[in-house]
Amino acid sequence: MTALYIVIGVLVILTILYLIAPSKYDISRSVEISRPAAEVFEYLKFLKNQDDWSPWARKDPNMKKEFRGEDGSVGAVSFWEGNREVGSGEQEITAVYPGKRIESELRFLKPFKSVSDAYIEVEALDEDRSRVRWGFSGTNGFPMRFMMLFMSMDKMVGKDFEEGLSNLKGKLEAK
Repeated sequence: MTALYIVIGVLVILTILYLIAPSKYDISRSVEISRPAAEVFEYLKFLKNQDDWSPWARKDPNMKKEFRGEDGSVGAVSFWEGNREVGSGEQEITAVYPGKRIESELRFLKPFKSVSDAYIEVEALDEDRSRVRWGFSGTNGFPMRFMMLFMSMDKMVGKDFEEGLSNLKGKLEAK
């Protein structure tokens, strides 16, 4: 009988922890770039250009990449398969708002299966300066929801976003 009470107690504690754990995440970072917004947007809308500034491309220079569809358009897909650090998955452009925003769906396959909504926004600050905001959001499923009690998605991914935006700034301002 004591074992039953222990099992029920553990299940109650796990249920409470699951209910208080973060169910959603929304991470973004931004950077100012000394280039016109139209030029920045035109560069960013192409999935293939992400290899030039993405922090994950640098973590695995031997990553296998495959592209389907018309790059820069809704329906274009970039598939990647890399080392343990970058895993595997695909990114599909789901919406393009010319000059303003590119939305995509990130489908991670390894190390964990998950789906996130990603976006890149470009805002003109003046004729020669732009702000780029890069982010993604989603829902923490099992077991990630438990893990988020002890980890911060913002801290895990935020540094990569900052590195990528810094790479992007350097690349575009060097033109």
